[in-house]
Amino acid sequence: MSGATSISYDDVVAWINTFAATIRAQKDYLTALDSAIGDADHGINMDRGMQAAIAKLPGLPARDVGAAFKSVGMTLVSTVGGASGPLYGTFFLQFGTATAGRESIGVDDVNRALDAAIAGIQRLGKAEAGDKTMLDALLPARDALHAAAESGASLEEALARMAEAAEQGMLATTPLVARKGRASYLGERSAGHQDPGATSSYLLLKAAADTWSGSASGEAPG
Repeated sequence: MSGATSISYDDVVAWINTFAATIRAQKDYLTALDSAIGDADHGINMDRGMQAAIAKLPGLPARDVGAAFKSVGMTLVSTVGGASGPLYGTFFLQFGTATAGRESIGVDDVNRALDAAIAGIQRLGKAEAGDKTMLDALLPARDALHAAAESGASLEEALARMAEAAEQGMLATTPLVARKGRASYLGERSAGHQDPGATSSYLLLKAAADTWSGSASGEAPG
């Protein structure tokens, strides 16, 4: 959808499907990252949840963007174990609330939805920037998207800047000492490992940028 100014219901479904396919392709990679500082199940759990989520999409009332996001969120909460289910579930549920009843969305809607999603995750996980969590990818992505929109960038350019900032945030988790989640139990030993939650968050936003620009890619990050 290069050059487009809005994101349709079909585009949203394509993003969700692309993310599910990316998680499936990167399942072992995410699990390997998690084996170093977590429970070695992040990729497995996210793959199970996203496969369940996309299976429900064809049965949803067509054209309601918010309903699609909410369905994904509720499915992740009910099928993904550990912290990932509630956190990613909250992400999609907040996205759904922010876009309820909409047949299409624009960059301002994505900005508001991402703001709401991040706020929900922060309320739930009590994490901040630098804690070595998914927020280390999401927060810079949010800031980059806001800045791009304010500068008058096209939708495609704004999403590309969002994904690039998420990637940089993901990579920056490697030297950090975890202060939240399972990895925090390791203390200083958590340094030197890329955070799996930040990695899957980058994959989520990269899937949006690629899908909505018509250039999806499944390459491993980092």
